[in-house]
Amino acid sequence: MNLVRFIWALVLSVTGTAALAAIEIQEITTPSGIDLWLVEEHSIPFVALDIHFDGGSSLDLDGKRGATNLMMGLIEEGAGELDAQAFQAARESLAASFSFSSYDDGASVSAKFLTENQDDAVALLTLALAKPRFDQEAIDRVKGQVIAGIASDAKNPNRIAGDWFYSAAFGDHPYGSDQSGTVESVTALTRDDIIEAHRNALVKTRAKVSVVGDITPEAAAELVDRILADLPESGPELIGDVGFGLEGGITVIDYDTPQAVALFGHKGIKREDEDFFAAFILNSILGGSGRQSVLMDEVREKRGLTYGVYTYLVAKDHAEMILGSVASANERIAEAIDVIKAEWARIASEGITQEQLDEAKTYLTGEYPLRFDGNAEISSIMIGLQVQGLKPSYVVNRNDYINAVTLEDINRVAAELLDPDALHFTVVGKPVGLETAQ
Repeated sequence: MNLVRFIWALVLSVTGTAALAAIEIQEITTPSGIDLWLVEEHSIPFVALDIHFDGGSSLDLDGKRGATNLMMGLIEEGAGELDAQAFQAARESLAASFSFSSYDDGASVSAKFLTENQDDAVALLTLALAKPRFDQEAIDRVKGQVIAGIASDAKNPNRIAGDWFYSAAFGDHPYGSDQSGTVESVTALTRDDIIEAHRNALVKTRAKVSVVGDITPEAAAELVDRILADLPESGPELIGDVGFGLEGGITVIDYDTPQAVALFGHKGIKREDEDFFAAFILNSILGGSGRQSVLMDEVREKRGLTYGVYTYLVAKDHAEMILGSVASANERIAEAIDVIKAEWARIASEGITQEQLDEAKTYLTGEYPLRFDGNAEISSIMIGLQVQGLKPSYVVNRNDYINAVTLEDINRVAAELLDPDALHFTVVGKPVGLETAQ
């Protein structure tokens, strides 16, 4: 078996001190053919594991919206001969931590356990993934929790704005509805629906794996094969791409709240686009949360219209957007929107300055090493890189990609990406001076 195909070393500056930590990412193929990334760290007797299965909630069948989300919430509610209480007691006795979740494009599993309890913790995790019980009592209880969450979200202005925006942008595509489902769809889900969602979502050949901690390459490969051994080899076809279908304008959703909230955005840029790093830096300058952005300066600092305004790039597997959010008093939200549109247009037309670019690069390159501050954090970063289709070399080269972006690059991308006429604002509240207009 060719265990280690490729190793990259990363030297990180830790929290601004002279201390250095070396991280070596090893790409490994297990005997059964599963690819995983490993970082060995034997100084602490602890292992962190992350597994991502492509597909996630986008694989919900017609009329079964929320099935994958509910299923992932039930995995830890008993497995094999262990009911929910016995399973939790077994996990707690091992001082292990498991989490199971889903989102539009994937289902994720995270585990943390001590080296001395590794065999028993892995056996318990394997049982949970391969043989969940899905007892009716647990189904009813967790289903009730999900339905309560949906009902609560229906009163949350931010969720109301998001639900409308995504539905209008993506229609009947899975991105057009929340992965939790509706009260009606979740209420109607049966145990058979959950079993089917389990079979469709946790597919061995769609797994990406990262392991960090006190473990050798040989042991990590054996561990991963053991965990995934009894899962299906294949599953249903993944969903296709979808275009952003919402044109520029304003949609007002009347809701009795003293502060209006707005979600805004338009078509974005693909993660694999050669201009993505320029767009990434541009977003940081425009409305990123890590530094004083243009929108924060113009909307909050100069005019006092909000406590916060943010923008972010959204690069899903099958669609891409640049989105933003802002909240303001009903009497002032119209002014906040006017300022946002004006700055969107100004930067698209005039671009940014060299000083703004230099400041953004300094921040983005400086904060990156600080993310690698623990086994679980490193494992999470590695699984994220795999999901994005990147290589281990990205960890080493990422700051070089940032620094390589020129002022000419970023201003060209600003002119191509930022389209003030395409911006759609979904406003929830009782905004003064605003009404729906396409």
